[in-house]
Amino acid sequence: MAASYTLRMKRLINLWIAIAAFLLISIGGTAAQPRSGEVAVQPKQVLFLHSYGQNFEPWVVWSRETRNELIRQSPWPLDIQEHSVVTARNDDSTAEAKFVEYLDALYAQRPPDLIVAFGGPAARFVQQHRADLYPTTPMLLAAVEVRRVDPSMLSDQDAVVGVRYDQNALTENVLRLLPETKTIVLIIGNSPAERSWIGEMQRTLGPLLENKAELIFYNERPFEEVLKAVANLPPHSAIFFQQMMVDGAGAVYGDKEPMKRIFEVANAPIFTYDWSRVDDGVQVVGGPMFSPAEAARPTAAVAVRILEGEKASGIKVPPIEFSAPKYDWRQLQRWNISESRLPPGSEILFREPTAWERYSWQIALTLAVLLVQAGLISVLLLEHRRRRLAEVQSRQRMVELAHVNRFSTAGELTASISHEINQPLGAILANAETAAAILESQSPDVAVLPDIVELKTIVNDIVRDDRRASEVVRRMRSLLKKAPFELKNVDLNDVVRETLAFLSSLAVGQKFELTSLLTQNALPVRADRIQLQQVILNLVVNGIDAMKGNPTEDRIIRIQTSRVDGFAELSVSDRGPGIAEDKLKEIFEPFFTTKQEGMGMGLCIAQTIIESHSGRISAESHASGAVFRVRLPLA
Repeated sequence: MAASYTLRMKRLINLWIAIAAFLLISIGGTAAQPRSGEVAVQPKQVLFLHSYGQNFEPWVVWSRETRNELIRQSPWPLDIQEHSVVTARNDDSTAEAKFVEYLDALYAQRPPDLIVAFGGPAARFVQQHRADLYPTTPMLLAAVEVRRVDPSMLSDQDAVVGVRYDQNALTENVLRLLPETKTIVLIIGNSPAERSWIGEMQRTLGPLLENKAELIFYNERPFEEVLKAVANLPPHSAIFFQQMMVDGAGAVYGDKEPMKRIFEVANAPIFTYDWSRVDDGVQVVGGPMFSPAEAARPTAAVAVRILEGEKASGIKVPPIEFSAPKYDWRQLQRWNISESRLPPGSEILFREPTAWERYSWQIALTLAVLLVQAGLISVLLLEHRRRRLAEVQSRQRMVELAHVNRFSTAGELTASISHEINQPLGAILANAETAAAILESQSPDVAVLPDIVELKTIVNDIVRDDRRASEVVRRMRSLLKKAPFELKNVDLNDVVRETLAFLSSLAVGQKFELTSLLTQNALPVRADRIQLQQVILNLVVNGIDAMKGNPTEDRIIRIQTSRVDGFAELSVSDRGPGIAEDKLKEIFEPFFTTKQEGMGMGLCIAQTIIESHSGRISAESHASGAVFRVRLPLA
């Protein structure tokens, strides 16, 4: 089997040589000649050597970034050729020797100006075969771990831009983010170079993971078995993807497919060391990683210095370290990893924008509107509070003014009240004098029946007259007392009856007739009894004043109650001259009066009282006099 493979390699190499020779002859024969007086600029010829193959991760990304950066930095045109050390997959020394012969024949006419080897296998290849290839051609070992470079085999024509792969830092990152980790599965292939890395990691990571976590390798298994294993890992496991060039069955991979398929089935978080492996189909937690774009700049700079003629061995570049830690926000959320565990200076990628980041101007506008509304509401509440305070103060002033008005009304009623009180007091005095005369007679006989009957009659009259005087005083006190505004359920008819009793003596004294027509059904309203009595008194006193010029027989005031459209209605009418049409809207204004001695506050106070009871008062004028109507909502 090995012999047939060697034969196929020989045939392939011979074919490559024939094709290359044909291309060189064709190019040489058809190349444009420089114009007269012009000097042709010869392109710098650079040979890129890949480990395993041109599409193998991660070196394909490193070489692409270096190629782009080298073209950008180079002052000359470049002819970059790329080849792969495919023999590194199985360590076939016979095929490797033929590959050396092929390269020697390919560049026999014009050796490359610079050879750049990417990765450890390519670096080992050029170091071993330097004497057989181009002893005078400078070589640059790039993207190679410094431990894979043999210093004893470096010549004056060799420069190194290596990387320092710190496996301990990567493992410590896993334990820092997932401190409960008990198992770390390290995904790596089974090629000779990969097996050498397994031994290196067992040696360096053993002391670090002792008594903390178990390190497992699946390099000897076929890839399909690896997929089944990572899909059923025990709890508190983590996966570190190193590389997968050749699996345990000899199948060759090297691209992103292995890592993508592992991501699709794994039941544990995945870590790696190179950000170039991450794309839309692969997500890793993250940590310290190499950045090919960052590493390409110093690599291309060294290549330009060598092409300019600087001695390669004199160019010393420190090894490329891990860049700042990068983490995938989506994986942090998936595995419930707190951002507080991340090292300082970490960069979090793929973070979903917050509501503020998505809708900042909408939220700002909404907040501005809310603030304006809050300000307006605050102003309105302040104004409402001030208005309520003003209403309370106004009501207090109204109560005080109404109290003064009652005193004024009581002053007008003084004569009638005095007459009403003097009548029972005079009767009490006469009865008392009669009783005293009977008792002071020379021969009083209290046992005689006529005398007993007469004394009992006298005593009963005294009691009746006393109660009558007391009732007059009670009504006066209730009218004059200063009580707070208090709404209670009262019957409007009862209020009118009590007021009529109070006004009966006034009717006699002022020589007018007071008639009433009260509805038979109760008229329950929620009101202050004293203030309603004051309204009725004010309306009656106004009516009396309006009828002063009338003949005695034409002085009639009529009080009537009724139920109208869910309201209790009270009307007070007189037979005065009425109210002028143009004055009907002014009579309830403060200080408006048609009387010479009036203050113009009676009707204003009456309107204020009725409106405070959620009612309405109005005036009408007829040919027979004026009518005032009061409507109060039924309780």
